[in-house]
Amino acid sequence: MGYIVALTGGIGSGKSTVADAFLRLGIAVIDADVIARQVVEPGMPALNAIRAHFGEEVMNPDGTLNRRRLRECIFSDSSEKVWLNALLHPIIHQETQRQIRSATSAYILWVVPLLVENQLHKKANRVLVVDVSPETQIQRTMARDNVSRQHAEHILAAQATREARLAVADDVIDNDGAPDAIASDVARLHAQYLKYAAQAVAQEKP
Repeated sequence: MGYIVALTGGIGSGKSTVADAFLRLGIAVIDADVIARQVVEPGMPALNAIRAHFGEEVMNPDGTLNRRRLRECIFSDSSEKVWLNALLHPIIHQETQRQIRSATSAYILWVVPLLVENQLHKKANRVLVVDVSPETQIQRTMARDNVSRQHAEHILAAQATREARLAVADDVIDNDGAPDAIASDVARLHAQYLKYAAQAVAQEKP
């Protein structure tokens, strides 16, 4: 198992921007959201199970999953959310582990939006939080997703608090400022993580 840095942050914090910066430095990025989308693509067993359980109403005409309709189904019925999580979480975990095992970079960046909510921070060697103010999150979410302020605030309220994320952080990138500031933060952390990963490898040797 490689040295794992878990990257997390609330909606609109800029996780993808930070992850892309690490990717450009040659680091393997394993994104929980990407994997969650991959396992429900057409032809995948999970999508067939969802279709059989929820019916055609959660499907698009082209055979892809209608995510918005599925969210509505589980939002209005907590037992349906439990069913869906029981189906998807083991599959996502299995694929995550497969990607971690096959990664060849000095360390691995594991992007997990719900790291705190799902108590996954203990599965990483180090936790990096992308931190922004709640107002920045709201403004970015409204602009990116074309949603109302009320809708953006509702999403924020359903996530872990800023304080809860910072409480598990080993490192923090403040992303309230200019986008070009991220590169220097990532370069500094990259150098640290290379050192930590090398130390971890040295300690594992008999």
